[in-house]
Amino acid sequence: MLGPSDLVLCSGTVPRASTFEERLDAATAGGFTAISLWGRDYAAARRAGHSDADLRARLADRGLAVAEVDPAWDWTPAPVDRAALATIDDMELFRFGGDELLEIGAAVGARSINAVDILGGDWGVDDAIESFAALCDRAAEHGLLVQLEFLPWSKIPDAERAWEIVHRADRPNGGIAIDAWHWFRGTPDAAALRAIPGAKVLGVQLADAPAAAESNAMHAALHDRRLPGAGELDLVALLAALREIGAVAPIGVEVLSDDLHSLGAIEAARRAGEATRTLLAKVAP
Repeated sequence: MLGPSDLVLCSGTVPRASTFEERLDAATAGGFTAISLWGRDYAAARRAGHSDADLRARLADRGLAVAEVDPAWDWTPAPVDRAALATIDDMELFRFGGDELLEIGAAVGARSINAVDILGGDWGVDDAIESFAALCDRAAEHGLLVQLEFLPWSKIPDAERAWEIVHRADRPNGGIAIDAWHWFRGTPDAAALRAIPGAKVLGVQLADAPAAAESNAMHAALHDRRLPGAGELDLVALLAALREIGAVAPIGVEVLSDDLHSLGAIEAARRAGEATRTLLAKVAP
């Protein structure tokens, strides 16, 4: 069981080309107790000759867990043209659908799967509720939680909408994820956050940024995030609010940064772990 004292080295914090073993080395060096995996990370490990049993054994040998598998994108009611998506899939995002990620999560003993809306489309909240409930039901068959992450440019742009979907779907294994970067670049509504039961916050992801929003939010989200405490976002206030509502989710560090990646996986993880522990020490108990 992972809780708020556990730090998660999110996949995007280390260079994309990092091998599975390098990710474990980095997590250990940075003082993390868990990692997250994208489908592409798992596929690369299997191509390198690792079996599922081998991956689980290597995690266990390091005392590490997989907090979440990321990202489930095809759960929304939007029609999916997989052939068209494959032509623009330079991030290897669309090669792994939700059902494949559920199988990956079960294979590596993951805690949860992270769901997002990146397709948009002509659908409403009621449609999303039905689709999210169905994803939760499939995840439950694999023993997985489902955390719904909001993205400011999506049809699920903020915590209020994410919680509406999760609450009305009413699945015991469903909850939301609070990504600090998306929180502050969207609508950081403290009242909306305090309306969410802490037990339903299943994931927290930290990163920092300048106070002023970037001109290209998508590019900044994927390339220019800063380590916690290295920007101007009030991460202490966000963490204090999460503590106030009783959130017990593990703390992920998701700093997608070209500058950080240039340092290599181990140094990136060391800096991420140190920065996050320094920030957490500022949050009143």
